[in-house]
Amino acid sequence: MKNFIRILKFAKPYWLKAIGNIFCNLITSIFSLVSLSMVRPFLGVLFGTQEKIYTAPELNFSFNSIIENFYYYITKIIDHYGEKEALFCICLLVLIMFFFRNLFRYLALFFLTPIRNGIVKDIRSKLHKATLSFPIKFFKKNKKGDLISKMTSDLVEIEWSIMSSLELIFKEPITILIFLVALINLSPQLTFFVVLLFPLTGFLIAVVGKNLKKSSEKGQNQMGRLVSNIEQNLSGLKVIKVFGIESYIQNKFENNNNKYNIIMNKILRKKDLSSPMSEFLSTIVLVCIMWFGGQIVLNDFNYLSPEQFIGYIVIFSQIIPPAKSLTTAYYRIQKGSGAAKRVYEIFDEEKPNSVEERSISKTDFKNEISFNNVSFGYEKENVLKNINFSIEKGQTIAIVGPSGSGKSTIINLLSRLYDVENGEIKIDNINIKDIKLSDLRRLISLVFQDSILFNDSILNNIRIGKIDATKEEVIEAAKIANAHDFIMNINLNYNYIIGDKGDNLSGGEKQRLCIARAIIRRPEILILDEATSSLDNISEKNVQAAINNVIKNRTCLIIAHRISTIKNADKIIVLEKGEIVEYGKHEELLAKKQYYYNLYHSKSFK
Repeated sequence: MKNFIRILKFAKPYWLKAIGNIFCNLITSIFSLVSLSMVRPFLGVLFGTQEKIYTAPELNFSFNSIIENFYYYITKIIDHYGEKEALFCICLLVLIMFFFRNLFRYLALFFLTPIRNGIVKDIRSKLHKATLSFPIKFFKKNKKGDLISKMTSDLVEIEWSIMSSLELIFKEPITILIFLVALINLSPQLTFFVVLLFPLTGFLIAVVGKNLKKSSEKGQNQMGRLVSNIEQNLSGLKVIKVFGIESYIQNKFENNNNKYNIIMNKILRKKDLSSPMSEFLSTIVLVCIMWFGGQIVLNDFNYLSPEQFIGYIVIFSQIIPPAKSLTTAYYRIQKGSGAAKRVYEIFDEEKPNSVEERSISKTDFKNEISFNNVSFGYEKENVLKNINFSIEKGQTIAIVGPSGSGKSTIINLLSRLYDVENGEIKIDNINIKDIKLSDLRRLISLVFQDSILFNDSILNNIRIGKIDATKEEVIEAAKIANAHDFIMNINLNYNYIIGDKGDNLSGGEKQRLCIARAIIRRPEILILDEATSSLDNISEKNVQAAINNVIKNRTCLIIAHRISTIKNADKIIVLEKGEIVEYGKHEELLAKKQYYYNLYHSKSFK
């Protein structure tokens, strides 16, 4: 129940609606009780055994006082108008009671609906916010598919298992309590006997519910694996088709799917046990009451008349449905607790200590960027080892080296996608860890090797670089990125929807949009991470022209494998196995005839 209580904490903003729901449920239960209490006078009038009261009793808010006053007025109706009229009045009163009962029942649901939907909405928003706040390394150790499963299927499970139980949780305890009070008034002895039987039934229900929670958690974990499997298959569809492994992939998927099916069968069988089990247990209690109460009536103890006993049975029978509903709600909550636990794994994920409040605000770049004895590794041996270099304002620095030498890691550290483990990176002699992350990110724009775009218009994709940019600013950035001409040749121009991951555009077109997106924010520092590596010669030529435009009078850090991109750089850094092995201008490094010379003349560096 711990996870359920944590989920309910999201209801705090809706406390006024919760009070409204509880109040309406209380009124509903009272009207239900009053309408059922009409059974005794109905039977009394019908069989001529109606207790008559000729003196008006004192009216207060006690149950007995209300009943006695009601009998007093029934007596007056019988004496003045006859028993048929009294019977009509009782039926009319029952009809009125049921009308108001259902009216307040609707109002209770009216208040509950925004609570239920609001909690799910708030959890979904918090999940999304939490996911966006995690550092990149979090996604290295967590499967994307499992995260998607937690944000979709687990949340749906919470909505349908836990949130759908809110009505029962808010309503049924009130109903049971009101009816128990009435039963105590009718027969304290019999009610005491009933209360003794409840713990036993509750224990049996709890045993099955606990087992259901464990199975539910297994089911949600398996669903996470299933979603992860689907996500991987869709991402690698080209590879699957090229290598003709559709059957292998399908068999692998079916294996996971069958495991999920087996677990869900067990879960649903246990859940389906709740209704017949609670009904049978309630029947046992009812039979015990009939036996015990019958003994009281037959032995003529004078404190429980036949009419009272029948009324008692009728009222108690109305406790069975809410008790059964509570059992159902308990099983639903146990089933949803597995999903809630998985969702809270995201909320409880340890986040890096935020120092944003005490960080230094920095809105400009004046002098230089410096890497001082920087070492870093991705949970294994160091990728970078004692890196030292500086970039002066306005300089273009190129980084080259074989795959795995640590080129992209330098960029990841400078943009704080990862934090330096040993050493420090400074901008204008300020450690970047001490600069507000939002300010640091505004100083830097980055063009990745992979063109990461969104299924939206060209206009909005470029605007990601500056959300409040005008259309004129977007067009200006597109022109600098050598993208405006091809955009104007597309239907709908800047309003054209580029498709999932920009699949409606060519590789060169996508990359030029990424450059426009980077340049629109007018960054002090521009980073290009192998921006032309995956392009053909024609596309590479267009993108290179765009790069030449954007690096003018700007501090740039370029990673590239093509000589055209880096030969005009102010300095070239050569990396080998995470270490700087050479540092200088293009001509200087060629003259040395060492690492850079060999790299320059290799087939991969063309």
